[in-house]
Amino acid sequence: MTQFSLTRRERRLLEALVVQTTDATVLRRAQALLWVAAGDSVTDVAQRLCVTRQAIYKWLRLFEQSSISNLATRLQAAPRSGRPGTVKGVIEPLLDEVIDHDPRLFGLNSTVWTASLLAQYLQAEHTLCVSVSSVRQALIRLDIKWKRPRHTLSLRSPTWRQAKGGLKRGWRRGNAP
Repeated sequence: MTQFSLTRRERRLLEALVVQTTDATVLRRAQALLWVAAGDSVTDVAQRLCVTRQAIYKWLRLFEQSSISNLATRLQAAPRSGRPGTVKGVIEPLLDEVIDHDPRLFGLNSTVWTASLLAQYLQAEHTLCVSVSSVRQALIRLDIKWKRPRHTLSLRSPTWRQAKGGLKRGWRRGNAP
């Protein structure tokens, strides 16, 4: 597949798409098509876009084989299959019923819940092997937020002398008593 050409209409539409699109995948694919059609080598285009040559060849093949008339839709990435989430929707009710209780009630040696402690609880009580990031995402979905205590040194108020009774007698600026 060394010869790749675009019609005038396709070239105009691709150039307009490069200017107006907000989808990075569509932009990269449109640029690749334009550059290869302009005579640049596939290797140069692949280096320019930081992808493999095989990816460029795949984009060219998909563009030629697609029968969709809308170019933006033609250049979009296909939906990917993958492993579906296994604990989404499963751990939320379990976390919701336990989050308001003290962890010590469940035999844990802590006074506050943490994401890793919740993952340990789910493993021990419900035999669910859950990652800490899954627990964090579930807490976000439940809109549960907590803050860690911040340890800051106490700073004196600008009016602390007044609160203590004002300036002591016999002490003035520049000379000590």
